[in-house]
Amino acid sequence: MRKLFLLIVSTLFLFSCSKSPKMVEEERFAFGTLIKIIIYDSDEKKAKKAIAAAFQEIERIDEKLNTHNENSIFYILNQDPLNPVEIDEETLYLLKEVGKVYQMSNGKYDISIAPLMEVWGFSDTNRDSLPTEKELSEAKALVNYDDLIVDGTKIRLSKEGQRLDTGSFLKGYAISKAKERLEAEGIKSAFISSISSIETVGQKLGSPWRIGVQNPENPSELLKILEIDGKAVGVSGDYQTYIEIDGKRYHHILDKTTGYPVVDKKMVVVVAENAFLADMLSTAFFGMGIEDGLNSVEKLENTELLIVDDKMNLHYSSGMKKYINL
Repeated sequence: MRKLFLLIVSTLFLFSCSKSPKMVEEERFAFGTLIKIIIYDSDEKKAKKAIAAAFQEIERIDEKLNTHNENSIFYILNQDPLNPVEIDEETLYLLKEVGKVYQMSNGKYDISIAPLMEVWGFSDTNRDSLPTEKELSEAKALVNYDDLIVDGTKIRLSKEGQRLDTGSFLKGYAISKAKERLEAEGIKSAFISSISSIETVGQKLGSPWRIGVQNPENPSELLKILEIDGKAVGVSGDYQTYIEIDGKRYHHILDKTTGYPVVDKKMVVVVAENAFLADMLSTAFFGMGIEDGLNSVEKLENTELLIVDDKMNLHYSSGMKKYINL
């Protein structure tokens, strides 16, 4: 059985007189999850208009690029991977940014992971037994982002059976673009949550937004509270999406070398300038060695990292603790 636990978002909503900013919020379903937008503004009509524009952007990206959407560029590519598919500048930009994180992680972050995800039953098919070594070996042979061929405005893959998975970055990209729409509409205080990816605009009534991060061993409890002002958060955890086989849990963040779930971490939290980057990096650092991840993040500007290892030890990048209030 597949289960999903949610990142806990701690917000303390304040209500005051009519001249003060009002809270306007809305929730919609996209990318297979619930997305919430909260705005504080004295002009309720303006806030609602901005929320509508932001969700329009999220829905556009979901329709255009989600590998689970039958009308999307990547879904079409996955159906016939050797046949070139026409792409636009936005898609090319996304693939270039994905490629940068692929290189930074020495290949640990790889969106061609889809064949392995499918073998484990993290796509459309549930499993009640472990994948066989033959199944894993065949799937691993198909996982290689270097096999994505970009030829001008067309892309294709190199081997029959190869497929891409946008789950590790597209939701973050969508809410980062939604944030841009809010700012373009003149919004100064907002919060966008898509479970494990979060964007913030400014502060909340003069104070940082407070975001509660779950304890991966007991998701009903908080491990830490982050205080964020205008930045984004991405979280990857072994407790979020998993299957159970013979009473044992197997989570969805897979090591493409072994074919099995990564075993040395329980959770990774990234604070970055935008949710697109935070999403990619939280997955990348989950797959990388702990020291490699901590060394790599120090080379990135305005990016911080918290790793919870398999023994519940906490590992911080040099500037991460400035965001933590618990």
